[in-house]
Amino acid sequence: MRSLNNFEEQNLKVLTENSVSLTLIEPTKNGLEKSIMDATGSVRNYLKSNSFHDYGLQSQGPENKVIIEAIIYGESSVFKSKTSLYRPQTKKGDPRIWFSSLTKHSKPNDILGLICFDGKIHILNLTQLSVEQLLKSALINPLKELIQEINGVENAIANELLIMLRKIAGSPIPSMVDADTSVGRTLETALGIDINSSKQPDYKGIELKSFRDKKGNRKTLFAQVADWNLSKLKSSAEILDTFGYPADTTYKRLNCTVSAIVRNSQGLKFNLDTELNHLLENSDKKEIGDFAVWTLDKLHERLLEKHNETFWVKAESIQHNGKEHFLYKEVEHTRKPIVSQFDILLEQGIITMDHLISRKPNKGVTERGPLFKIKPNCLNLLFPPSNNYNLMQQ
Repeated sequence: MRSLNNFEEQNLKVLTENSVSLTLIEPTKNGLEKSIMDATGSVRNYLKSNSFHDYGLQSQGPENKVIIEAIIYGESSVFKSKTSLYRPQTKKGDPRIWFSSLTKHSKPNDILGLICFDGKIHILNLTQLSVEQLLKSALINPLKELIQEINGVENAIANELLIMLRKIAGSPIPSMVDADTSVGRTLETALGIDINSSKQPDYKGIELKSFRDKKGNRKTLFAQVADWNLSKLKSSAEILDTFGYPADTTYKRLNCTVSAIVRNSQGLKFNLDTELNHLLENSDKKEIGDFAVWTLDKLHERLLEKHNETFWVKAESIQHNGKEHFLYKEVEHTRKPIVSQFDILLEQGIITMDHLISRKPNKGVTERGPLFKIKPNCLNLLFPPSNNYNLMQQ
């Protein structure tokens, strides 16, 4: 897809600020003439993540074509359309997509925004429509109604969770366990949310991230092990054996932070290979060099999977009768991270990774990470403008 111009970028920015999830596609002159477009990787991932269509499960041939209702938006009216999703019989059956009547509403190389909502695909021509003007207009228009409806559906669950948090925010809650993770476990238990190791968000699509109100605390984004098939070292155990140190006479551990800016005391550092789209963990030992590999695509996937919508809950830690208690005070509500920013923040050392590996007698190797974290007060560099709530105010 070509680079966006300033007008298209502004349209995309306004939609992002209004918490609208979408993907982009560019119809070419040849595509418009032949009524066919390639379903790019970003389009395929978007359709799959929104449970609209999975090309990976679709067989080739016209008999396996899938049709989904679509709507094309003009400034003051909408036009009914049909989305055709198919894999042709020829070659490898490269995924294709088409929208009926599109030639009446798009020129070659226009940028189209596709929004999956309410069982339909909504099509906005970001090259022609002024999204900002339509949303600011005093007159009701179809695009304004769509975005209001999207926000209404999404805000319903957020408001529900906010009410639940305010109910438990009035007084300190005893910590469940004596551990760094207790602030999160205590909150989820108080809310009646099952504690599990699932990678999915905690409450009806919203991820809960709680943290003690301490200056300098980084916020955990997600955990993700390296791609062992691409890595020189093939497991957390091998990394521990190579770089770990004795914690005492009974076990060995590797607790350290890895950054793209400086090497840590174990001689470890991140490098980004933009040609291969890889994040590499590197040792200053020449015989080892690059030893762990993450694909940036996988890290982007985990970020989007975990933080499509997140409540970052700040807690005050209070000691009472020798036991830690938590007073949950504030929430920062973020939506839809800007994936392209993730790589930049890695390069700048604003996003780092923690190894938390240990080997204890009779327990083998345990890995509580690797945890990808972001520096305090930097969420606004990764997410669109957020909402902040004081839980002590009803």
